[in-house]
Amino acid sequence: MELTEKHLGAWRAVVTSHAAVTERVGKAFAAQDLPPISWFELLWAIDKSPTGRPRMSDLAEYLTLSRGGITKLVDRLTDAGYIERVSCAEDRRSLQAELTPAGERMLAEMREVYTGELARHFGTITTAEAELITEALERATQSTCDSESADAGEPQLEAA
Repeated sequence: MELTEKHLGAWRAVVTSHAAVTERVGKAFAAQDLPPISWFELLWAIDKSPTGRPRMSDLAEYLTLSRGGITKLVDRLTDAGYIERVSCAEDRRSLQAELTPAGERMLAEMREVYTGELARHFGTITTAEAELITEALERATQSTCDSESADAGEPQLEAA
């Protein structure tokens, strides 16, 4: 398929919107003396994981961080008392992250500001538009997974 100007415009809109909304959320956090958005994203990822105790490698993948990047971020939140590292029951060599009570409280406080900002900016689109955007971006993301599998000579997984 050949890219059209509409495709390029859509990509530019994604990048610009992400940057603008992320900046607004960051400013809103700062105005409330809250930690940066990266802390919120890590706390939220832990909270939303099926077990509430995701492995570090899963967090790195979900947040699109390197192993070193996730280690540094986890270190900062551990030092702040918001999360703790715990041994993985299935594999003692692996570590998992778990929210502390202080982390749960911080997440709740940050979530209120975060959702308020998203409501302000994403409230401008309809639910149907949000569904269309989500579907389109999930297909684009899936195509990167398919490309990586093909590049590595691995079998490709079907989209869920």
